[in-house]
Amino acid sequence: MQVALQKIVVLGTGGTIAGRAAESSDTLGYTAGQVPVEELLGGLPALKDKVIHSEQVAQLDSKDMSHAVWRTLALRCAHWLGQADVAGLVITHGTDTIEETAFFLQSVLAPGKPVVLTCAMRPATALVPDGPQNLADALALAGTEGAAGVLVVCGGVVHGAVDVQKVHHYRLDPFSSGDAGPLGRLEAGTLIQVRNWPPALASSAQAAMKFIANESTWPRVGVVYSHAGVDPGMVDAGIRSGMDGVVVAGTGNGTVHAELEAVLLAAMGRGVRVVRATRCAEGRVLPVANAAIPDARGLTPVKARIALMLDLMGHPWTS
Repeated sequence: MQVALQKIVVLGTGGTIAGRAAESSDTLGYTAGQVPVEELLGGLPALKDKVIHSEQVAQLDSKDMSHAVWRTLALRCAHWLGQADVAGLVITHGTDTIEETAFFLQSVLAPGKPVVLTCAMRPATALVPDGPQNLADALALAGTEGAAGVLVVCGGVVHGAVDVQKVHHYRLDPFSSGDAGPLGRLEAGTLIQVRNWPPALASSAQAAMKFIANESTWPRVGVVYSHAGVDPGMVDAGIRSGMDGVVVAGTGNGTVHAELEAVLLAAMGRGVRVVRATRCAEGRVLPVANAAIPDARGLTPVKARIALMLDLMGHPWTS
């Protein structure tokens, strides 16, 4: 007998959407991660034919996101996605690292159900907060039949985990999906879809989840920038401190300052994994034949870091 998909689970992690300020006019001096997720849901209308269950997984400013919180969040997502009556998940999150969390979850969960991250640019105490509408949109998206994969919804726009980037520090719609474009938009609670859902990468995801569930120490992978006048000695010192991998955010098509490239090639000779991304806000590194440093397969530097970290765990990301 088929079980009705009647439940949406909301996992709270904090962020501006759960922020509080002393004055309703203050949209800068607030403290993120203060309002419980149950309270955020309290003012929203009930969903037709859906039961909402909430759980507080963390309560932090997303700039302080950690591997430990990612581990806990991934395990809770896996638990709820495995429940037959759960239609989808919603995760409340800060905007600063939401693109990283989304990419990480897509990589390790490969969900066939929707996992929708949402956020806000104004705290819950603002005169006109944007969080309630974003959360309502996320609930509607999580309950949409056929939706799948890890998604980000903000300002009515739906983004996929692989492409989404925060591109503005203050406007209410701060995200872009670059050249790929958004997956769709929410209008009055109805999805207008313009692109397919993110593809699932189930085989590597299952192995990665097993590792994450049993290991507390993850590979050390950092991001360095190539820029005019770069000091390769500082980068070399960081690598020698015990880095397992490095993502270099190169100029243009992932090009790297000659002095920095020499340090990175030497590190590769010692067994450190290095990949090239681009520091450009749009576009992706195009492969070059016989490149000394492999490219990041179209990922931004912060997402390339996650992919390299998972690769070092033995679970490569597949573009």
